[in-house]
Amino acid sequence: MTTDADRAVFSVDFELFSQTPAYRGAAGEADDPAVGLGAADFLRETLDGHGATATFFVVSSVAERHPDTVRALAAAGHEIGSHTHSHRLLSALDSGERRREVEQSRALLERVTGRSVAGFRAPAFDVPRGTFEALAAAGYGYDSSVAPCRRIPGWYGGEHDVRRLCPASRIDPDAPASLAELPVAVMPGVGLPLTGTWLRFFGVRYTLLGMRLLARRGIAPVLYVHPWELVDLPAVEGVPKRVYVRTGGWMRRAVERILAAPFEFVPARAVAADGVEAAGGTSPDSGSTTDPDPGPGTEADADPEDRS
Repeated sequence: MTTDADRAVFSVDFELFSQTPAYRGAAGEADDPAVGLGAADFLRETLDGHGATATFFVVSSVAERHPDTVRALAAAGHEIGSHTHSHRLLSALDSGERRREVEQSRALLERVTGRSVAGFRAPAFDVPRGTFEALAAAGYGYDSSVAPCRRIPGWYGGEHDVRRLCPASRIDPDAPASLAELPVAVMPGVGLPLTGTWLRFFGVRYTLLGMRLLARRGIAPVLYVHPWELVDLPAVEGVPKRVYVRTGGWMRRAVERILAAPFEFVPARAVAADGVEAAGGTSPDSGSTTDPDPGPGTEADADPEDRS
Protein backbone atom coordinates (compact mmCIF):
# COMPACT_ATOMS: atom_id res chain seq x y z
CA MET A 1 0.00 0.00 0.00
CA THR A 2 1.27 3.47 -0.91
CA THR A 3 1.92 5.63 2.14
CA ASP A 4 2.06 9.39 2.60
CA ALA A 5 5.86 9.07 2.50
CA ASP A 6 5.48 8.16 -1.21
CA ARG A 7 2.63 10.44 -2.22
CA ALA A 8 2.13 14.10 -3.04
CA VAL A 9 -0.85 16.23 -4.04
CA PHE A 10 -0.52 18.54 -7.03
CA SER A 11 -3.40 21.00 -6.85
CA VAL A 12 -4.42 23.90 -9.05
CA ASP A 13 -6.33 26.92 -7.79
CA PHE A 14 -8.17 27.33 -11.07
CA GLU A 15 -8.87 31.04 -11.27
CA LEU A 16 -8.31 33.52 -14.08
CA PHE A 17 -5.72 36.31 -13.96
CA SER A 18 -8.58 38.83 -13.83
CA GLN A 19 -9.86 37.21 -10.61
CA THR A 20 -6.70 37.62 -8.55
CA PRO A 21 -6.80 40.38 -5.90
CA ALA A 22 -3.65 41.94 -7.38
CA TYR A 23 -5.43 42.37 -10.73
CA ARG A 24 -8.73 43.56 -9.32
CA GLY A 25 -6.99 46.45 -7.57
CA ALA A 26 -5.01 47.52 -10.65
CA ALA A 27 -5.57 50.68 -12.70
CA GLY A 28 -5.43 48.92 -16.08
CA GLU A 29 -6.95 45.77 -17.51
CA ALA A 30 -6.07 43.05 -19.99
CA ASP A 31 -7.70 42.85 -23.41
CA ASP A 32 -8.56 39.18 -22.77
CA PRO A 33 -10.63 38.59 -19.62
CA ALA A 34 -9.82 34.85 -19.71
CA VAL A 35 -6.04 35.05 -19.31
CA GLY A 36 -4.92 31.77 -17.74
CA LEU A 37 -7.65 29.54 -19.17
CA GLY A 38 -5.33 28.23 -21.88
CA ALA A 39 -3.07 26.63 -19.26
CA ALA A 40 -5.68 23.90 -18.80
CA ASP A 41 -4.48 22.10 -21.94
CA PHE A 42 -0.84 22.24 -20.83
CA LEU A 43 -1.73 20.93 -17.37
CA ARG A 44 -3.91 18.12 -18.67
CA GLU A 45 -1.28 16.95 -21.17
CA THR A 46 1.64 17.30 -18.75
CA LEU A 47 -0.13 15.48 -15.93
CA ASP A 48 -1.02 12.69 -18.32
CA GLY A 49 2.57 12.48 -19.53
CA HIS A 50 3.77 11.93 -15.97
CA GLY A 51 0.97 9.56 -14.96
CA ALA A 52 -0.17 12.09 -12.35
CA THR A 53 -3.67 12.81 -11.07
CA ALA A 54 -4.34 16.31 -9.74
CA THR A 55 -7.02 18.25 -7.91
CA PHE A 56 -8.38 21.38 -9.57
CA PHE A 57 -10.05 23.75 -7.10
CA VAL A 58 -12.18 25.59 -9.64
CA VAL A 59 -13.84 28.98 -9.33
CA SER A 60 -17.30 27.93 -10.46
CA SER A 61 -18.01 31.14 -12.37
CA VAL A 62 -15.15 30.00 -14.66
CA ALA A 63 -16.85 26.61 -15.06
CA GLU A 64 -20.10 28.41 -15.81
CA ARG A 65 -18.51 30.41 -18.64
CA HIS A 66 -16.11 27.70 -19.86
CA PRO A 67 -17.78 24.37 -19.04
CA ASP A 68 -15.96 22.36 -21.71
CA THR A 69 -12.58 23.22 -20.17
CA VAL A 70 -13.62 21.93 -16.75
CA ARG A 71 -15.39 18.87 -18.19
CA ALA A 72 -12.19 17.94 -20.03
CA LEU A 73 -10.22 18.04 -16.77
CA ALA A 74 -12.78 15.83 -15.03
CA ALA A 75 -12.94 13.45 -18.00
CA ALA A 76 -9.15 13.05 -17.79
CA GLY A 77 -9.62 11.66 -14.28
CA HIS A 78 -8.70 14.71 -12.23
CA GLU A 79 -10.58 15.69 -9.10
CA ILE A 80 -12.67 18.86 -9.29
CA GLY A 81 -13.01 20.83 -6.05
CA SER A 82 -14.42 24.26 -5.27
CA HIS A 83 -12.55 27.55 -5.07
CA THR A 84 -15.83 29.44 -4.40
CA HIS A 85 -18.10 30.87 -7.09
CA SER A 86 -16.70 34.38 -7.47
CA HIS A 87 -13.23 34.20 -5.84
CA ARG A 88 -14.10 36.93 -3.36
CA LEU A 89 -12.42 36.80 0.04
CA LEU A 90 -14.76 35.01 2.43
CA SER A 91 -13.93 37.41 5.26
CA ALA A 92 -15.36 40.23 3.13
CA LEU A 93 -18.76 38.49 2.99
CA ASP A 94 -21.48 38.13 5.58
CA SER A 95 -22.49 34.64 6.72
CA GLY A 96 -25.34 34.38 4.22
CA GLU A 97 -23.11 35.37 1.30
CA ARG A 98 -20.44 32.87 2.37
CA ARG A 99 -23.03 30.13 2.55
CA ARG A 100 -24.29 30.96 -0.94
CA GLU A 101 -20.73 31.02 -2.33
CA VAL A 102 -19.95 27.49 -1.17
CA GLU A 103 -23.37 26.05 -1.96
CA GLN A 104 -23.62 27.60 -5.43
CA SER A 105 -20.10 26.58 -6.32
CA ARG A 106 -20.51 22.94 -5.37
CA ALA A 107 -23.88 22.62 -7.11
CA LEU A 108 -22.64 24.26 -10.31
CA LEU A 109 -19.44 22.21 -10.49
CA GLU A 110 -21.36 18.99 -9.95
CA ARG A 111 -23.82 20.00 -12.67
CA VAL A 112 -21.01 20.80 -15.14
CA THR A 113 -18.93 17.67 -14.48
CA GLY A 114 -21.58 15.14 -13.44
CA ARG A 115 -19.38 14.19 -10.48
CA SER A 116 -19.51 14.79 -6.77
CA VAL A 117 -17.41 17.60 -5.29
CA ALA A 118 -15.83 16.78 -1.92
CA GLY A 119 -13.08 19.39 -1.53
CA PHE A 120 -12.87 23.12 -0.99
CA ARG A 121 -10.12 25.74 -0.92
CA ALA A 122 -10.78 29.35 0.03
CA PRO A 123 -9.27 32.25 -1.92
CA ALA A 124 -6.09 33.46 -0.18
CA PHE A 125 -6.50 30.73 2.47
CA ASP A 126 -9.04 33.05 4.08
CA VAL A 127 -11.32 31.02 6.38
CA PRO A 128 -13.32 33.16 8.82
CA ARG A 129 -15.29 31.61 11.68
CA GLY A 130 -18.38 29.82 10.47
CA THR A 131 -16.84 28.68 7.17
CA PHE A 132 -16.40 25.06 8.23
CA GLU A 133 -20.02 24.81 9.35
CA ALA A 134 -21.13 26.19 5.97
CA LEU A 135 -18.91 23.70 4.11
CA ALA A 136 -20.24 20.71 6.02
CA ALA A 137 -23.82 21.86 5.56
CA ALA A 138 -23.22 22.19 1.81
CA GLY A 139 -21.94 18.60 1.63
CA TYR A 140 -18.17 18.99 1.42
CA GLY A 141 -15.99 16.30 3.00
CA TYR A 142 -12.69 18.15 3.37
CA ASP A 143 -11.15 21.61 3.29
CA SER A 144 -7.65 22.56 2.09
CA SER A 145 -7.57 26.24 3.06
CA VAL A 146 -4.98 26.26 5.83
CA ALA A 147 -1.44 27.48 5.10
CA PRO A 148 0.41 26.69 8.35
CA CYS A 149 3.18 29.17 7.60
CA ARG A 150 4.74 32.14 9.30
CA ARG A 151 2.80 35.40 9.14
CA ILE A 152 3.16 37.06 5.73
CA PRO A 153 1.99 40.68 6.21
CA GLY A 154 -0.85 41.57 3.86
CA TRP A 155 -1.22 37.97 2.71
CA TYR A 156 -1.85 35.12 5.14
CA GLY A 157 -0.30 32.83 7.75
CA GLY A 158 0.65 33.00 11.39
CA GLU A 159 -2.56 31.42 12.69
CA HIS A 160 -2.19 27.64 12.56
CA ASP A 161 0.55 25.10 13.15
CA VAL A 162 -1.03 21.88 11.83
CA ARG A 163 1.18 20.27 9.19
CA ARG A 164 -0.77 17.15 8.30
CA LEU A 165 -4.33 15.95 7.73
CA CYS A 166 -6.52 16.46 10.79
CA PRO A 167 -10.15 17.04 11.76
CA ALA A 168 -11.21 20.61 10.95
CA SER A 169 -12.09 20.94 14.64
CA ARG A 170 -8.34 21.24 15.27
CA ILE A 171 -8.56 24.57 13.46
CA ASP A 172 -11.96 25.69 14.72
CA PRO A 173 -13.52 23.91 17.75
CA ASP A 174 -16.96 24.61 16.29
CA ALA A 175 -16.21 22.76 13.04
CA PRO A 176 -18.42 19.71 12.39
CA ALA A 177 -16.79 16.33 13.07
CA SER A 178 -17.48 15.22 9.49
CA LEU A 179 -15.08 17.76 7.94
CA ALA A 180 -11.35 17.07 7.47
CA GLU A 181 -8.59 19.66 6.99
CA LEU A 182 -5.72 19.03 4.55
CA PRO A 183 -3.13 21.83 4.95
CA VAL A 184 -0.90 22.98 2.10
CA ALA A 185 2.80 22.16 2.26
CA VAL A 186 5.17 24.44 4.18
CA MET A 187 8.97 24.20 4.29
CA PRO A 188 10.08 22.80 7.66
CA GLY A 189 12.06 25.36 9.63
CA VAL A 190 11.69 28.14 7.04
CA GLY A 191 7.94 28.31 7.54
CA LEU A 192 6.98 29.39 4.01
CA PRO A 193 4.80 27.51 1.50
CA LEU A 194 6.56 25.25 -1.00
CA THR A 195 4.63 26.56 -3.98
CA GLY A 196 2.62 29.56 -5.15
CA THR A 197 4.77 32.69 -5.13
CA TRP A 198 7.49 30.91 -3.16
CA LEU A 199 8.21 28.41 -5.91
CA ARG A 200 8.76 31.29 -8.32
CA PHE A 201 10.86 33.29 -5.85
CA PHE A 202 13.06 30.49 -4.49
CA GLY A 203 13.21 28.04 -7.38
CA VAL A 204 12.36 24.42 -8.05
CA ARG A 205 15.09 22.97 -5.83
CA TYR A 206 13.50 24.72 -2.84
CA THR A 207 10.20 22.97 -3.56
CA LEU A 208 11.76 19.56 -4.21
CA LEU A 209 13.80 19.77 -1.01
CA GLY A 210 10.70 20.65 1.00
CA MET A 211 8.81 17.73 -0.52
CA ARG A 212 11.57 15.32 0.53
CA LEU A 213 11.72 16.72 4.05
CA LEU A 214 7.96 16.39 4.51
CA ALA A 215 7.98 12.87 3.07
CA ARG A 216 10.59 11.83 5.66
CA ARG A 217 8.11 12.98 8.30
CA GLY A 218 5.37 10.85 6.74
CA ILE A 219 3.52 13.87 5.37
CA ALA A 220 2.17 13.95 1.81
CA PRO A 221 3.15 17.41 0.45
CA VAL A 222 0.16 19.39 -0.83
CA LEU A 223 1.37 21.71 -3.61
CA TYR A 224 -0.56 24.39 -5.46
CA VAL A 225 -0.17 26.50 -8.58
CA HIS A 226 -2.41 28.87 -10.54
CA PRO A 227 -3.12 28.57 -14.28
CA TRP A 228 -2.27 32.22 -14.90
CA GLU A 229 1.26 31.56 -13.57
CA LEU A 230 1.82 29.19 -16.51
CA VAL A 231 1.05 31.63 -19.33
CA ASP A 232 2.71 34.77 -20.68
CA LEU A 233 0.93 37.51 -18.77
CA PRO A 234 -0.04 40.81 -20.37
CA ALA A 235 1.39 43.97 -18.83
CA VAL A 236 -1.38 45.56 -16.78
CA GLU A 237 -0.87 48.93 -15.11
CA GLY A 238 -0.96 48.61 -11.35
CA VAL A 239 -0.34 44.87 -11.06
CA PRO A 240 2.68 44.43 -8.74
CA LYS A 241 5.91 43.34 -10.41
CA ARG A 242 6.18 40.32 -8.09
CA VAL A 243 3.17 38.79 -9.84
CA TYR A 244 5.17 38.57 -13.09
CA VAL A 245 8.30 36.96 -11.61
CA ARG A 246 9.09 33.70 -13.44
CA THR A 247 5.61 33.23 -14.89
CA GLY A 248 5.07 31.64 -18.29
CA GLY A 249 7.76 29.35 -19.68
CA TRP A 250 9.79 29.14 -16.46
CA MET A 251 6.78 27.96 -14.50
CA ARG A 252 5.83 25.41 -17.14
CA ARG A 253 9.32 23.92 -16.90
CA ALA A 254 9.07 24.03 -13.10
CA VAL A 255 5.85 22.01 -13.19
CA GLU A 256 7.51 19.44 -15.44
CA ARG A 257 10.40 19.06 -13.00
CA ILE A 258 8.11 18.73 -9.99
CA LEU A 259 5.97 16.08 -11.66
CA ALA A 260 9.13 14.15 -12.59
CA ALA A 261 10.01 13.83 -8.88
CA PRO A 262 9.84 10.31 -7.36
CA PHE A 263 6.37 10.73 -5.86
CA GLU A 264 2.98 9.29 -6.71
CA PHE A 265 0.80 12.32 -7.41
CA VAL A 266 -2.72 11.58 -6.20
CA PRO A 267 -5.84 13.74 -5.80
CA ALA A 268 -6.36 15.54 -2.52
CA ARG A 269 -9.50 13.58 -1.74
CA ALA A 270 -7.50 10.33 -1.75
CA VAL A 271 -5.18 11.60 0.99
CA ALA A 272 -8.09 13.10 2.91
CA ALA A 273 -10.14 9.90 2.68
CA ASP A 274 -7.30 7.60 3.75
CA GLY A 275 -6.36 9.77 6.70
CA VAL A 276 -9.90 10.14 7.98
CA GLU A 277 -10.59 6.41 7.60
CA ALA A 278 -7.39 5.58 9.49
CA ALA A 279 -8.64 7.79 12.32
CA GLY A 280 -11.95 5.95 12.36
CA GLY A 281 -13.99 8.77 10.86
CA THR A 282 -16.16 9.15 7.76
CA SER A 283 -14.21 9.54 4.54
CA PRO A 284 -14.97 12.28 1.99
CA ASP A 285 -17.23 10.95 -0.75
CA SER A 286 -15.11 9.62 -3.61
CA GLY A 287 -17.95 8.75 -5.94
CA SER A 288 -19.64 10.63 -8.76
CA THR A 289 -23.14 11.83 -9.37
CA THR A 290 -23.63 10.32 -12.82
CA ASP A 291 -20.43 8.44 -13.69
CA PRO A 292 -19.12 5.41 -11.76
CA ASP A 293 -15.53 6.33 -12.65
CA PRO A 294 -14.79 8.60 -10.50
CA GLY A 295 17.13 25.41 1.91
CA PRO A 296 15.84 27.75 -0.75
CA GLY A 297 16.90 27.71 -4.41
CA THR A 298 18.94 30.36 -6.18
CA GLU A 299 19.21 32.02 -9.56
CA ALA A 300 21.19 28.97 -10.68
CA ASP A 301 17.79 27.29 -10.70
CA ALA A 302 16.51 29.63 -13.42
CA ASP A 303 16.54 27.03 -16.20
CA PRO A 304 13.82 24.98 -15.35
CA GLU A 305 1.49 34.47 -5.46
CA ASP A 306 0.33 36.65 -5.08
CA ARG A 307 -2.61 35.87 -2.82
CA SER A 308 -4.36 32.80 -4.14
